[in-house]
Amino acid sequence: MEAPRFIIISLLILLLSHITTTTPTTIILDLIHRDSPLSPLHTPNLTFSDRLQASFLRAISRQSRHVDFQTDLLPSGGEYMMNLSIGTPPFPILAIADTGSDLTWLQSKPCDQCYPQKGPIFDPSNSTTFHKLPCTTAPCNALDESARSCTDPTTCGYTYSYGDHSYTTGYLASDTVTVGNASVQIRNVAFGCGTRNGGNFDEQGSGIVGLGGGNLSFVSQLGDTIGKKFSYCLLPLENEISSQPSDSPATSRIVFGDNPVFSSSSTNGVVFATTPLVNKEPSTYYYLTIEAITVGRKKLLYSSSSSKTASYDSGSKSSVEEGNIIIDSGTTLTFLEEEFYGALEAALVEEIKMERVNDVKNSMFSLCFKSGKEEVELPLMKVHFRGGADVELKPVNTFVRAEEGLVCFTMLPTNDVGIYGNLAQMNFVVGYDLGKRTVSFLPADCSKQ
Repeated sequence: MEAPRFIIISLLILLLSHITTTTPTTIILDLIHRDSPLSPLHTPNLTFSDRLQASFLRAISRQSRHVDFQTDLLPSGGEYMMNLSIGTPPFPILAIADTGSDLTWLQSKPCDQCYPQKGPIFDPSNSTTFHKLPCTTAPCNALDESARSCTDPTTCGYTYSYGDHSYTTGYLASDTVTVGNASVQIRNVAFGCGTRNGGNFDEQGSGIVGLGGGNLSFVSQLGDTIGKKFSYCLLPLENEISSQPSDSPATSRIVFGDNPVFSSSSTNGVVFATTPLVNKEPSTYYYLTIEAITVGRKKLLYSSSSSKTASYDSGSKSSVEEGNIIIDSGTTLTFLEEEFYGALEAALVEEIKMERVNDVKNSMFSLCFKSGKEEVELPLMKVHFRGGADVELKPVNTFVRAEEGLVCFTMLPTNDVGIYGNLAQMNFVVGYDLGKRTVSFLPADCSKQ
């Protein structure tokens, strides 16, 4: 069996004056699903159904963390992992990659109180290029005031408390980061050294890489180096979290910089949909505006005041709240406004000619149908985003075989912030242009990207 492989990815963030590239750079890297056979978190004795259920439970817990807005993410709740290499000589670090987080941090010695970590912990004293950052630096000022501690002006301290009572406390520092097996080295990259960390962090992981929209995040600080663009293509779960790896296992991919698939000569006639990002607080999250969803011939306006009528009035767009949903690669399921979800569920029941049954085993899905082993006919759905961006979702994006004989709808109701999860994004190239403040969706076979 091929040994687990990870593409080394850098933090590459902050203090970008030390990157000498004058033209935008493109970096293509693997994203390893945490339940993939390529992941050290993979548990071989679990079934595909077991892995699905664990992923769904993480999504539900993570959604409740977004509600509080007191934290960037649920620790270890992100679904994709990447390796970091930091210091001189390079020190490899495994971390969760997450679009719902800004701060990048890792456990560091000397640990006053660290959670158990199976791999070695980063020791700054072993790196000849390591430096603590004082409170006068831009990275320190990018921290929220409540998370920043400057009792000693020579050291920028930080404390993050998460919604499940997990926490990390430490200081900001800078060091050299190596990308892609020493092909690129970047000096003076800023990150958090966590010396007091506890809670629900995974023993296999060293920390978190922030891919959010705030000033402190990975992609924001890369800035012009990548043309303020990044994109990813996520494999369907059945390709990603099978029980055994194939001879040449496919992985999801992330691209920092221009993705050629969005050029007119590369889409092969396939039209991509582009919708504006909405500026809202906290700026960590990427906010989009859903105007309506179509099931069959029924178009439902995404509005709590109008959804009961299960109709769409093109002149009523003002009733749709701007930035009513967060797009998040780290949450598996999609969560929709509760009243709207009721109308959507009713439309699906009307459209699907199968016996509706309860999700007795998992008790998490609201809409399930009895099915045999054969393929079942399920409707296409179309999500209408602001700006005329219509994204057609196939059943792989909206339904899952939760167990033998049971097919369930993978969108759930919520009274809180909506989340457009990663199942709905699979087999799309999802491109973020932070300069133009847009997100684009291009249908694709992600196993070939």
